[in-house]
Amino acid sequence: MVQMIVTKTRPAYQAYQLLYLGFIVAPLVAGLDKFTHFLTDWDQYLAPVVAGRLPFSAHTSMLFVGVVEIGAAALVALGPLGALALAQLSEEFAEGAA
Repeated sequence: MVQMIVTKTRPAYQAYQLLYLGFIVAPLVAGLDKFTHFLTDWDQYLAPVVAGRLPFSAHTSMLFVGVVEIGAAALVALGPLGALALAQLSEEFAEGAA
């Protein structure tokens, strides 16, 4: 069997690193922006039907989403175990919502 050695110059490894970085930076920036509203006003993206059913304000719910996104970025940054934990949490959440 031929073993492939992963080096930093291989295109596949570079693609992996780019995706890994993207899955950390994107939710981190979006999560932090929920607090600063630097990129956009995130409260307007919550559906009015959902906002009307919440026991708290739309802004508070978007802050909670921001905390979840920052936590997801931290889990992915931990490496494969963090990503597996995040996948398990999202699967359990999806099953609970169905």
